[in-house]
Order: sequence, then C-alpha cells, then structure tokens
Amino acid sequence: MRTQFFSVLALTLGCLSQVQAEVAVQPDFQQDQFTGKWYSIALGSNAHWFKDKKQVMKMCTTVVMTTEDGDLDVTSTYPKLNECETRKSLFVRTEQPGRFLYTSPRSGNRHDVRVVETNYDEYALLYAKEQNTKKLTMVTLYGRSKELSPELREKFTQLALAEGLGNEDILFLPSTDLCMTDNV
Repeated sequence: MRTQFFSVLALTLGCLSQVQAEVAVQPDFQQDQFTGKWYSIALGSNAHWFKDKKQVMKMCTTVVMTTEDGDLDVTSTYPKLNECETRKSLFVRTEQPGRFLYTSPRSGNRHDVRVVETNYDEYALLYAKEQNTKKLTMVTLYGRSKELSPELREKFTQLALAEGLGNEDILFLPSTDLCMTDNV
C-alpha cells in the first residue's frame, strides 16, 4: 500500500512539473495610466501568420482607450506596402485588473491577454494565449518612445523564452517613420 502511495505521488508530481506556471498580471494594475499611445518595439509569437509576415513587419503605433463599459479599445496603425493600415481590437476586461479577453474577428479564437509588467510611462510587456487549443502564444513589448533600454529588451526576450517561444519566434521591429503620426 505504501509503495502504491509513493508511485501515485511520484506520478502526480511528475505531471505537475509538466504544467507551466500561470503568467502573472501586473500587481495593482492601473488601467487609466495604461491608456494612450504606445509603439510596438518587439513581438514574439509561434503563430503561422507571424512567421509568414515577419520579414516585412515594422514598428507600429498602438493607441489604447477605455470604452464606456470599461473595456479597452486598442487601435494599431502599421505600414503595409508603403501605406498605413489600421486595425481595431476590443480587449474585454475580466474580474482581474490587467487581464482581458480578445476574440479574433478573423478566426473567432479567444485569447487570454495579460499586462504582465508596466511602469506606465516607459514600457509594457503583454502576454496572450489562445484559449481553445492553448498552442498560440504571443508576447509584446510596447514603449512610450521608439527606443527602449537593452535591459527592457532583454526582459522581453526572457519572458518570450520562458513562455516556450524560441529565438526564431522573436522579432525586434525595425523602426520606421511611416505611419508614426498621432492616431489618437
């Protein structure tokens, strides 16, 4: 009986070690301070679309505004074939401040989006995981300016790697002047 107990315990501990730790959300997240204009500095993803478009992607601007319902209206403007394209997203708030749900209009897939870390006036690290299959992961580094310190860039890289992305899944977006005007 004792041997059976230890066998079950060992199997349980082995299974638990396979489960990745839950990605934390910024403690005491202040949504009002998070709103405003951000520059996308880096992306990490294992999505097929990301791998296909990685070579042509450039820095973009993202404007975050709170809706009347308290959700986040996220508007990104990015260069595409020497023109500016705008994409709007709605991050629906959850009971946990700093954690949102996003539904892709193209695929219908739902994503768990978390503001992992921010100081509000310099940088923000976001993490997203597709909820249905749990296979698609994205990590984003935003900056209030186009340049961030090597330490913040490394912090982004370490988060992406810790969430199972490889170096080939990480892109520091080339800076551009195209589509960088205010879109607030």
